[in-house]
Amino acid sequence: MFENWLLITVGAILVNNFVLSKFLGICPFLGVSKNLNTALGMSGAVIFVMTLASLVTSTIYTLFLSRPFTFLGVEDVNLGFLKILVFIVVIASLVQLVELILQRFFPVLNKALGIFLPLITTNCAVLGVAELNVKGGHTILESTVYGFCSALGFALALILFSSLREKLDLAAVPTAFEGTAIALITAGILAMAFMGFSGLV
Repeated sequence: MFENWLLITVGAILVNNFVLSKFLGICPFLGVSKNLNTALGMSGAVIFVMTLASLVTSTIYTLFLSRPFTFLGVEDVNLGFLKILVFIVVIASLVQLVELILQRFFPVLNKALGIFLPLITTNCAVLGVAELNVKGGHTILESTVYGFCSALGFALALILFSSLREKLDLAAVPTAFEGTAIALITAGILAMAFMGFSGLV
């Protein structure tokens, strides 16, 4: 039992990191990583949304979408085909909740995140974790833990990358590599470094 939880935790954070191994959620990863404070704010928002989305989507799928039922005399009606639509509605609702909280209590952070906060709705990492929970046959608790650990992995990658980009701003980067070019090269090297965890699980 302990080994199963360890595999879920270590696998989601390090081995199968959503950004650096599965290459999901690249848009906010590149967009808000210029500043460490903004990266920390986005990390908190993604952790909140991804964890709650995993809990809610797994619960809805387990209790309703995966169970056939009888409707108007038709037996074995299965609503599993609606899962992507339902997952997107759940994620969009949670993002709106986060945006309202940030507008009310953290207006500076909300302004700094800008367009990237609403983009969590279409962040393929958040939808990806919900889909992987279904495909992996995770229980509701396993799905929640997997979502939380996947979000921690996203946050780890984002914070490491933003720290490196802040250092690069002070470095003498050749003109041809300034801006996005050096950022992409750095992201590639960081992804290669995370490949070192591939033998853990």
